[in-house]
Amino acid sequence: MDSTDVAACWEANAETWTRHARAGYDLYRDAQNTPVFLANLPDIAGLKGLDIGCGEGSNTRKLAEAGGRMIAVDIAPTFIRHAQEAEAAAPLGIDYRFGDGTALPFPDGSFDFATAFMSLMDMHRQDLGIAEAARVLKPGGFLQFSILHPCFAPPNRKVVRAADGTVTGLLITEYFNNTNGAIETWRFGAAPEHEKAKVEPFRVPRFHRTLSEWVAMIVAAGLTIEQMVEPSVDAETARAIPYLADTHIAPLFLHIRARKATAA
Repeated sequence: MDSTDVAACWEANAETWTRHARAGYDLYRDAQNTPVFLANLPDIAGLKGLDIGCGEGSNTRKLAEAGGRMIAVDIAPTFIRHAQEAEAAAPLGIDYRFGDGTALPFPDGSFDFATAFMSLMDMHRQDLGIAEAARVLKPGGFLQFSILHPCFAPPNRKVVRAADGTVTGLLITEYFNNTNGAIETWRFGAAPEHEKAKVEPFRVPRFHRTLSEWVAMIVAAGLTIEQMVEPSVDAETARAIPYLADTHIAPLFLHIRARKATAA
């Protein structure tokens, strides 16, 4: 599978994904993943930033609201159209463009920082995605990204529940089985059943890599890891929001911030 195949999958997902995400059905994103990501983001006020794999633009808008001067790219034209429409309706100065994260259309050293919310993991060549992000950073700039946790969301992950539905553990297998475009089909679990029944499931290509492989790709790109975060919920939140209870057992996501060396 190459970037053309990946783009075709995401273009097919984009219309339903946008509608469902904006309806609040991506609960992991809205209640946990994005808030934690932003809470651990350095001050970006006045900085020029690139959001890689921006989707329909929700997270890019949050970066702009935090003061970032944002350009954003995505490989699916329908995502870009929806993002541009949102920008036209409520301008924040965001420049949304069609673009492939493994071959970014920008000169070296163009940005103070780059973000990638749950997009690098879906690239057919994550090494190129990280290397391209590093290339377009200015010396001293940083890349912050989120991915499915390599250790706790490998190709086979099952949430174990007691008879009353309480989450009691996770079954994790196939950690060392790299996948190169295996298609997973699923829907946002928080979507109402009548809404799920109206649409085809998402078809998402998986390119699972181990944690050590992710670290090796970051190092090879010339970046230095300065922070790693594993979002979780406490017991009280797990009881209040059962949908997120699995992340009280082990994290579903991993956030990494890595920095480019300053000029000598």
